[in-house]
Amino acid sequence: MTSNLFTPFRLRNIEFKNRVFVSPMCQYSAHDGMPDTWHLVHLGSRAVGGAACIIQESTAICAEGRISPNDLGIWNDEQMESYKPIARFLKEQGTVPGIQISHAGRKASVCVPWEGSKGVDKVQGGWPVMGPSELPFSEDYPKPRAMTESEISEVVQSFVKAAERCLAAGFEVMEVHAAHGYLLHEFLSPLSNRRADRYGGSLENRMRLTLEVADAVRKFWPQHLPVFTRISASDWVEGGWDLQQSIELSRKLKVIGIDLIDVSSGGVVPYAKIPDSAGYQVPFAAAIRKEVDMPTGAVGLITEAHQAEDILVKKQADVVFLARELLRDPYWPLHAAQTLGADISWPRQYDRAKQLHK
Repeated sequence: MTSNLFTPFRLRNIEFKNRVFVSPMCQYSAHDGMPDTWHLVHLGSRAVGGAACIIQESTAICAEGRISPNDLGIWNDEQMESYKPIARFLKEQGTVPGIQISHAGRKASVCVPWEGSKGVDKVQGGWPVMGPSELPFSEDYPKPRAMTESEISEVVQSFVKAAERCLAAGFEVMEVHAAHGYLLHEFLSPLSNRRADRYGGSLENRMRLTLEVADAVRKFWPQHLPVFTRISASDWVEGGWDLQQSIELSRKLKVIGIDLIDVSSGGVVPYAKIPDSAGYQVPFAAAIRKEVDMPTGAVGLITEAHQAEDILVKKQADVVFLARELLRDPYWPLHAAQTLGADISWPRQYDRAKQLHK
């Protein structure tokens, strides 16, 4: 049988062996921004499991851009060197290694999730935070300082320097994180951006930083390699960032040369009422794909093989990003192929287990 989910997909000079991509998922297990064997095994397992592309978790462009003191970072050469074995192992399994670079903005300097959603002080490894305006994410988060235009320019350059190190580390797909209430999304949303300068107010102004970062990264990243941008297509709050604004942003990202929009939602305010139904974000990916005429990735409560296949059959997205389902089952792509009747290669070391009941 032919399965859409297990047909190759090409962007620029990179061919992905199927349409199952691993969504970036923070592990909050780094020390001084450095990955360790946990990250190698965590990401390596998903490569062995058959995913075509793995986007490494949100990786901070500077120390102050981390979400927690235990986040990954790529602001120095020592960190860069530590990613080389990971990227190399993913490629050896036939998986395209990708990485998401980010700045947490006003959602920085907080505890790891299992210790509660609250800010950490200097003794706990915390630091002063900044954002578009002096509006904290919640009463439990640090109050940010409004960024100056000079600091905004420095952030753009930090994204480019991070991209340089990502390339040197062996990553082939770059993803700019402009979603989930982190810095770039904070500038996009009127709920978090109350500036009165050229980075606030109108849609054009609120999009400016995201477009500057995407443009700078795309100009640096080699032309034969793709760049993605992850966005939150809706804040799920009236008067916030929404689908129509996301379509307009995506049009401008397309002109810049961004290759795929990774379409998520939410994260900019804690009081949003976000649905929890299967595939609830897929319509956003479908709308952007149709209106902008560019590739999109669908993400969010995609758990079943036939569900993922249906998204592609209906041309709602070009690829599917899986997150929690791949935490539950690192070998989901191998199992999904069997469910859909697609004959794909397994790792040679596992080939004896390919045939069921034998």
